[in-house]
Amino acid sequence: MTTALTAAADAAAETVLAAGPADRFHHPPPFPPMIGAAMLLVLVLPGLLAYLWISRSTGRRPPWAPAAEPPERAARAVLAERLARGDVTVDEFLERASALNWTPGERSGGRT
Repeated sequence: MTTALTAAADAAAETVLAAGPADRFHHPPPFPPMIGAAMLLVLVLPGLLAYLWISRSTGRRPPWAPAAEPPERAARAVLAERLARGDVTVDEFLERASALNWTPGERSGGRT
């Protein structure tokens, strides 16, 4: 027993099978773009890994790392903490700040 649905499916299949190969396969296969993307990864990823490995082994900071903080800034912070805790007097603080070439209360960093 054939229904209208199976008859329509049979008719569509006969139409597709009756067409020549050029009519059935007129689109390129979908995988060449994926092959191109995979080749791009194969070529770019090792290059990126080599760059990062070489830059890390030479001792340089990566380009995205923040600039290194000068040691004077850490020394100033320690000196200010010691004054806040009361470990040093104001005179000792000012003497040690002048040894660091620092005038407390002024901005440092080249901007005025």
